[in-house]
Amino acid sequence: MKKIIFTVVVLFSGFVQAEYDGEHLYEVNCAACHGLDGEGGVGVPISLPSFINSVDDTFIKTTIIMGREGRVMPSFKELGDEKINALVHYVRQWGSKTPPKRNEEKIVGDVLKGAKLFAQHCTVCHGEKGEGGHGTGVTFSRQRDLPIFAPGLNNAGFLASATDHTIKLILENGRLGTPMVSFLDRGLSDEDLNNLVAFVRDFENNPLEKLNEDVEENVLLIESPYGMQQTIKLIEAAIVGNNFTHIRTQYFEEGFVEHGKESKKQAIVYFCNFKFLHEALNIDPRAGLFLPCRVTIVEHEGVVKLMVVNPKRLSKLFNNRELSTACDAMLDVYADILDDSTL
Repeated sequence: MKKIIFTVVVLFSGFVQAEYDGEHLYEVNCAACHGLDGEGGVGVPISLPSFINSVDDTFIKTTIIMGREGRVMPSFKELGDEKINALVHYVRQWGSKTPPKRNEEKIVGDVLKGAKLFAQHCTVCHGEKGEGGHGTGVTFSRQRDLPIFAPGLNNAGFLASATDHTIKLILENGRLGTPMVSFLDRGLSDEDLNNLVAFVRDFENNPLEKLNEDVEENVLLIESPYGMQQTIKLIEAAIVGNNFTHIRTQYFEEGFVEHGKESKKQAIVYFCNFKFLHEALNIDPRAGLFLPCRVTIVEHEGVVKLMVVNPKRLSKLFNNRELSTACDAMLDVYADILDDSTL
């Protein structure tokens, strides 16, 4: 691959030169999702000529800065302006040396007519509310016959990155190499395209509900009024009472000390609802990092404490709207089990 190094010279008590290796920055921050050569994977392919030659540098830079809220693409604004510029220069090498000029002129269209066209032509891939394709595009959460995961259009990051003319260009030409075809080839008129652009732009006035803004605590912690062994039995009963399957109860030291000599003051209770597990994994296989569910019980100085990982904290880290719904459901389950076992 062609290596691009973006050099910044700053005047501050003399000349200080900083070099940013765009290829290295891409490999560290982008390749896991977009592929080493931009061919795509979890993320959309970004080296496709039909993509890279149709977007300006501001589109790429704004995408890196804002990400795609509620999708797999996070914000990388913490990289700072110079490193982001280096990334833009590196990504640009996959396409034309003269990217298209950014056209900020608004396109006038009929939003209501655009809504009907969107429902007819776009929702099957991009969702009824423009939320994007189902799942995350990771392994079996994406249909294997789909080469990419349909992006969200009702998304602040996309709407800030794309001008009206960028959106119209996509509708006119499609994305060769993806399921996105030319809407002109589908028989839509230029007026129809303007109406669709107006409808997509109107998502700015009708955004999806935001993800949890506040950073939740990492762990939910409560005290049990009962002794260690009674607390464990109550947790196991509460699990079954909430339609989950008790998998096993394990003391921390099992496998590390002679059998029977484990401390009985530290334990983990594992449980699962396999329908819930299957649905969560189909949304995003990363859910396997915190499933099956578990409650940790520790007795210290005569006080028994129950701890569970906070699913909402994980929801924030994963940046996936659908997974957030599953995490909210998990939090309700944890709350019910903890309440039932400590009454």
